[in-house]
Amino acid sequence: MKKLGFLIIALILVLDQLSKNWVLLAYGEISRSIAEVTPFFNLVMVWNRGVSFGMFSDHPNWMPTILTVVAVAITGFLFTWMWKEKKQFTIIALALVIGGAIGNVVDRIRFGAVVDFLDFHAFGYHWPAFNIADAAIFIGVVLLLIETIVEPKHEPELARE
Repeated sequence: MKKLGFLIIALILVLDQLSKNWVLLAYGEISRSIAEVTPFFNLVMVWNRGVSFGMFSDHPNWMPTILTVVAVAITGFLFTWMWKEKKQFTIIALALVIGGAIGNVVDRIRFGAVVDFLDFHAFGYHWPAFNIADAAIFIGVVLLLIETIVEPKHEPELARE
C-alpha cells in the first residue's frame, strides 16, 4: 500500500511541476490574464507569495522562507502518518496532500512564490487562482474529512464484572 502512496506523491509532483513550467514557458513570468478557455474558466499567470487565497502575501520578503519551513514540517508529520497508516483510503488522501505540498514548496524554493494559473468563475463568484498542487491538497483534505465523518467509531468495550 505504501507504494501506491509514493506513486501518487510522484504523480502529483510531476503533473504540478510540468503544468507550472508549461505556463511559465508559454506565457512568461509576468502576472496577467492569459486566455479565456470557457465562459467559466481562464488561464492566468499569478505569483502567490502568500498561502491559500494569497493570505500573507503582503508581508516581508522573509515570509516565503517561513512558509517553506512550516510546509516542510507539516509534510514531515504527514509523511510519518502515511508511513504508519494501514488504511489505503487514508494513504491515498495523505499522499495527495503531501504531493501537493511538495509541489508548492518546490516553487517557493525556486521562485520565492507559487505559480497559480487555474482561474474559475461562475454565477457571480470568482475563486482565487490555484494550481494542480492546490487541487491535490484540497482533495486530500476533503477525503480525510469524509473518512473522519463516515468511518464508524469503535467504542471501547466496558470491562465485564
